Amino acid sequence: MITDQAGPEDILTLPDHLREGLDLLFVGLNPSQYSAEVGHYFANPRNRFWPAFNRSGLVGRQVTAEDDATLLDDGIGFTDVAKRPTPMGSGLRAADFRRWAPVLKEKILRFSPKLVCFHGLMAYKAYLQHGEGVKESPQLGLQERVIGPSRVFVVPNPSPANAKYSLDDLAEWYGRLKEVSGG
Repeated sequence: MITDQAGPEDILTLPDHLREGLDLLFVGLNPSQYSAEVGHYFANPRNRFWPAFNRSGLVGRQVTAEDDATLLDDGIGFTDVAKRPTPMGSGLRAADFRRWAPVLKEKILRFSPKLVCFHGLMAYKAYLQHGEGVKESPQLGLQERVIGPSRVFVVPNPSPANAKYSLDDLAEWYGRLKEVSGG
């Protein structure tokens, strides 16, 4: 966990796991309060990211939230559209996206991962509106739009609040992501 001092108040948030040459960059909407407190992405035991990720075979071993930073060695990084933690995504304000989406765009352009995967249409739409200045109605999957040289893919949000998609559905989406990423 890190303290962001770029704004009027200090906030406890998650560090980015970024480096040049990434094959895949996962972008969440924002850190959950719990994840920020424990210092790992998708750390809530009820979040389905890690079980779905493991089923997809994106890497050749089983990993947990505590392993998030080690995935840099596998060419996989993590960040968020907005870095302010909230108990639920609905706690975010437009000001959070106005502040953070342009920062995310700068990070993506700087590090140029081969593929950027947004967790959920809400995250991608927030990025588009506040990072690119466009309003679109994207669908899940590979997008026509790119960010610099990076292709963009959108998967369902693995949050337990997104009950529309089962663990099997999520694992299937991460499997599609693996195919697109060449994994």
